[in-house]
Amino acid sequence: MNLPDVTSKQLKVAALPLKWVGMEGIALPIRLSEQSKLTLSAKANVFVSLDKENAKGIHMSRLYIKLRDIFTKNVLSINTLNTLLNELISSQQGLSSAAKLQLNFELTLLKPALLSEQFGYQTYPISICCDSIDKKMNTEISLTIAYSSTCPCSAALSRQAISDAIALEFSEQTISKEALLSWVNSTQGSIATPHSQRSFAYLKLKLQPNFLPCFSELIKGFEDVIGTPVQTAVKREDEQEFAKLNAENLMFCEDAARRLKLALESNKTVIDYWFKVEHQESLHAHNAVVVDHKFAHSYENNSE
Repeated sequence: MNLPDVTSKQLKVAALPLKWVGMEGIALPIRLSEQSKLTLSAKANVFVSLDKENAKGIHMSRLYIKLRDIFTKNVLSINTLNTLLNELISSQQGLSSAAKLQLNFELTLLKPALLSEQFGYQTYPISICCDSIDKKMNTEISLTIAYSSTCPCSAALSRQAISDAIALEFSEQTISKEALLSWVNSTQGSIATPHSQRSFAYLKLKLQPNFLPCFSELIKGFEDVIGTPVQTAVKREDEQEFAKLNAENLMFCEDAARRLKLALESNKTVIDYWFKVEHQESLHAHNAVVVDHKFAHSYENNSE
């Protein structure tokens, strides 16, 4: 069938190359190598450069078909991404020399309770952005981790309030252990509690060439560094253990940021990074925030 192809007609506007041309928001099922039997729902943004000045446009449908076919047959890996980028470029038959892909998805992980046999599921937003420019591949990932943070200042003030209350309640020099325990476990013993807040770490990492991490291990590593990741299903013993973890890991946003920075600086697979720590205050109506990055140019225009 001889169908018209307007892209092959002569260009009527200024003959200029374009940096990136492509599509955004393409629905795509993907499989991670670490969970190869589980299909995740992703959204893909795919682009190629338009280098040929006189070309009317790129072959848009070829990008879609390459994206669909490669992820239908392969799990997500650095080799899959590299193959896709090369095939996106070659599909344009000389129009392009560079390609870029962004994948956005949520990874669902099973999270066991701290002490009991309970468990639940938690999702983690993840973004992978890779490009091939001058035959060199670059890979960056973004992820978000939720955790709990208990204010050290509030904890100290609460301890002081409890100490003052004990001094008022027990005026004698010698205190009966039984009487003290009874008082502590009564409603009278609830003098003050430190304020905690749900907190978030937003991370953007540039990786070593030809490397893609195991996302579940990467997430667990950051959660272990912070010490107080949010929980799913809990029994009373789990909730008490979580309260203990918060007491052992009192932190301002600066403390959480320094823990993350130390982990990032010691990770040899990360060559550049940007992160934001956000403590969504329960005391104030505003948030406490830290932003840091490795190099001066790193993600300077990022607000998140």
